[in-house]
Amino acid sequence: MDPLPEYESYDGFGLADLIRRRELRASEVVEAAITRIEARNPSVNALIHTMYEPARRTADGPLPGGPFAGVPFLLKDLMVACTGEPLTSSCRLLADYVPDHDSELVARHRRAGLVILGKTNTPEFGIMGVTEPELHGPTRNPWKLDHTCGGSSGGSAAAVAAGIVPLAHGGDGGGSIRIPSSCCGVFGLKPTRGRNPLGPDFGEAWCGLVQEHAITRSVRDSAALLDATCGPDLGAPYVAPPPPRPFLAEVGAEPGQLRIAFTSASLFGERTHPDCRAAVEDAARLCESLGHTVTEAAPELDKAELRRAYLAVVAVNTACAIAEAGRLVRRRPTRAGFERETWFLGVIGRHMPASEYQAAIDHLHRARHSVAGFFERHDILLTPTLAYPPVRIGALAPSGGQRAVMRVVEALSSRRLRARALDEMAAEAFENTANTMLFNQTGQPAMSVPLRWNADGLPIGAQFAARFGEEGLLFRLAAQLERARPWFDRRPPLATSQIGGAS
Repeated sequence: MDPLPEYESYDGFGLADLIRRRELRASEVVEAAITRIEARNPSVNALIHTMYEPARRTADGPLPGGPFAGVPFLLKDLMVACTGEPLTSSCRLLADYVPDHDSELVARHRRAGLVILGKTNTPEFGIMGVTEPELHGPTRNPWKLDHTCGGSSGGSAAAVAAGIVPLAHGGDGGGSIRIPSSCCGVFGLKPTRGRNPLGPDFGEAWCGLVQEHAITRSVRDSAALLDATCGPDLGAPYVAPPPPRPFLAEVGAEPGQLRIAFTSASLFGERTHPDCRAAVEDAARLCESLGHTVTEAAPELDKAELRRAYLAVVAVNTACAIAEAGRLVRRRPTRAGFERETWFLGVIGRHMPASEYQAAIDHLHRARHSVAGFFERHDILLTPTLAYPPVRIGALAPSGGQRAVMRVVEALSSRRLRARALDEMAAEAFENTANTMLFNQTGQPAMSVPLRWNADGLPIGAQFAARFGEEGLLFRLAAQLERARPWFDRRPPLATSQIGGAS
């Protein structure tokens, strides 16, 4: 039997309020989440590690006074350490690695009252835009189980969409919160660079491209959680500008008449699928109907150079991640410990001249100045989150020919061949996920909002980006969109299936 049939009728903030008013016990809420994990996770493979007994002890004990006291929560199995629990990064070499400390972000999650129930699936080191790691197997989209949930926070997005938890941790280095949010029909915001802590294990990640936050069903959960976690940790290399008021106060506040630019063109790719084009045009009309000024415009970008610069950063940092994995487990990294694509990127990164790497970073700095000028004339840029609807699982896996090329490039010492391989990889890799990584490069906040589903019943997200430091503006707009076109009760078939005889 379902111990709490009404569980999915509430977001995290709503559940916490019921617990605070003693209309529900935290233990009841945690058991409702565990029941859903047991019933639904075998179909989606969103969780790869459970923490039931520690969660039960937390729920039964004195709860902190945070905004989410007693609410079930999941951690992505990447970057954030949780004392005594595995942190594999979906890497074979790290399969048995267990950290002895909490990351600062996890400590803040605990102080907010969240009850951590387990770890969610992710591609190895978060590199891919789909969640299909060899170590843990693919995570499936709750809307259509033979389709991708996106990546790299795919397990978290699938768990939220499936109704297992109302919110879950995610990280975003090129779209990894927004991509799976789009694929799974939930809300995902990537904060401004430096908004949330990365310590003590990281000062920055991927040269500032990576930001940590969450995937949620409601806008207010995202805002309230960011209030609870934001701010620098000890030794942070830089800090986002402080918000003028709590982010939760922005939810429901009028955004005013915004100058919204929109484009259906692919920012870093060559094509946009008609479903994604229709979704962004529909979102633009919705914004216009809400009183905003909407014009068609986009920043001018050298997409080939930006793709190359992005992959240069990822390749060098992948090489560092491979070396760090070896240090953590005190074993020399070898090809057998990693997936082919990861090892290939690491080879390119290890052999990249420092001058070439610095040139890539310099190019990203110039792009930030250029895009900042665009946002002097516009408050918001609206794009499709993805250039294509969710693809079938396995559709983006490298072909046999591509794997053969990787082996050849790894074996040769030709710098020119490696540069050519990197360019070809960049052109192919970003055709589907073409619109998200720009805002990792600029550090600006951006969100994916679930406003449309296609004829196949798959979600198509709309991405909204704002100026550096202006998450508050995004939360005001997101709440307005949420009121105008509610998505909270739109559920995938998996999340409406019965549990032990109760809906």
